[in-house]
Amino acid sequence: MALPASRPLYLLALITCVLLMGVALYLEHVVGLIPCPLCIIQRVILVLVGLVCLAALIHSPSAEPTSRRPTAARLYGVGVSLFAILGAAVAGRQVWLQHQPSDQLPSCLPSLDYMIDVLPLQDIMHMLFNGTADCAKVDWTFLGLSIAEGTLLAFIAFSLFGLTQLFRSND
Repeated sequence: MALPASRPLYLLALITCVLLMGVALYLEHVVGLIPCPLCIIQRVILVLVGLVCLAALIHSPSAEPTSRRPTAARLYGVGVSLFAILGAAVAGRQVWLQHQPSDQLPSCLPSLDYMIDVLPLQDIMHMLFNGTADCAKVDWTFLGLSIAEGTLLAFIAFSLFGLTQLFRSND
């Protein structure tokens, strides 16, 4: 049984990224949920996954000559996989923080804009991944999942999609 061409799959993945960003922006601007620094990082990574999918969709590696097709198609699979695994790590960290006792987490961080203006990148990353009570707070759930848990599942799905594209045979 042959796998379907990769172009429609990348279109579906891109549409999923756009929908997830739409939900995130709706929750921020309509519902009024303020994203924590880890949420912002997850959004940036989701946009990067979407950009790789868009590039694959525009480039359409299945239209390449046979000699270059496997390399081009696999590069997009690597890109989606790497960004999605990074996103899963960030979302996983936030899920872990959400399951810690709140008294063991430091209080709020300064805003991400302020940290970028004032601190070196290494310090920013250290502070972000240590997490705060803001990152551990669950303000909204859907089907019993927090936003971070839903995002973790989405990044796992994108990782599996990327790995599938990486290891699939030629279209």
